[in-house]
Amino acid sequence: MQVVVAGALIVGPALLVAQRQRPPELAGLWELPGGKVAAGETETQALVRELREELGVDVVVGERIGADVAIGDALVLRAYLVTQTGGTLVAHDHGALRWVEATELFDLPWVPADKAWLPELRSHLAG
Repeated sequence: MQVVVAGALIVGPALLVAQRQRPPELAGLWELPGGKVAAGETETQALVRELREELGVDVVVGERIGADVAIGDALVLRAYLVTQTGGTLVAHDHGALRWVEATELFDLPWVPADKAWLPELRSHLAG
């Protein structure tokens, strides 16, 4: 089973979300940024690498949020809180980046798998 990790970067009352450009069926939808764990990597190492590649930022990975989200028989998604420690946010791999507050979370067109984390994300944003 391939593990995919996602990072929830929360600053003050806002969560960073990223708009997918591909594949075509997910283009335009919003997600927590991240990517696949490569062979020999821990989930933490993969998330640090993915956010550096996709967003140009350095992060420290914190606690897990929400439950695993299975996509078919081949993929499992896991989300973690992350804290930015350096770099400048740039949408290297996404169409756009956006900061959203708790009241906006459920209004976005999300990638279906990431919707499972919305209640817990709202709790973190609400303080």
